[in-house]
Amino acid sequence: MLEPRIAPSILTADFARLGEQIREAEEAGVDWIHLDVMDGRFVPNLTFGPLVVEAIRGVTRLPLDVHLMIAEPERYLEDFARAGADLITFHAEATPHAHRGLQRIKELGKRAGLAVNPGTPLEALTHLLPELDLALVMSVNPGFGGQRYIPATTDRIKRLANLKAHLNPECLLEVDGGIKPENAAEIYRAGADVLVVGSALFNRQPLAHNLERLKGGIHAASSR
Repeated sequence: MLEPRIAPSILTADFARLGEQIREAEEAGVDWIHLDVMDGRFVPNLTFGPLVVEAIRGVTRLPLDVHLMIAEPERYLEDFARAGADLITFHAEATPHAHRGLQRIKELGKRAGLAVNPGTPLEALTHLLPELDLALVMSVNPGFGGQRYIPATTDRIKRLANLKAHLNPECLLEVDGGIKPENAAEIYRAGADVLVVGSALFNRQPLAHNLERLKGGIHAASSR
């Protein structure tokens, strides 16, 4: 089993020095940068749009993992593709045209992902697994950083990992919300390929130290 990719979520970063924190994350050895786009409609919070994604593209070579928590995501796919996103994920709950949206992302030359909220049956994305580059399981209710991991998510990860092994082994399974050194190994063992980590990386401690703690827990568990 390969070591999971670590994708720090800038939602909990210090926006007054965002470029500096992204460079710090890159130097520490993270794999992707995760960008949570919220519109105040699909989720009860408002963050940023394509202009911020474009600015971040200018300060890092890491893949930009853009997570659209917005209503009618199909209206904005071109904007985020032009801004420099490498992966674009939207929510199954946000549009009746998920298949069309995935096709459009691929037409734009980007990798396509589909996400589901904790209360949404996995079937909302499993029937589209063959079309996906990434399947995102939310382990908190979307909209805010710093929330606690929902324990029932672990079983959902296992179920989805088993399905993708049969339907699309190349699809990456990403988990987003409440991931910390104390539970990262459990999530990894359940089948996660990508861990989105926010406050456990961006806090008062040096990011490199936090990343080392996170990876240490994962390595210890995988060597058992």
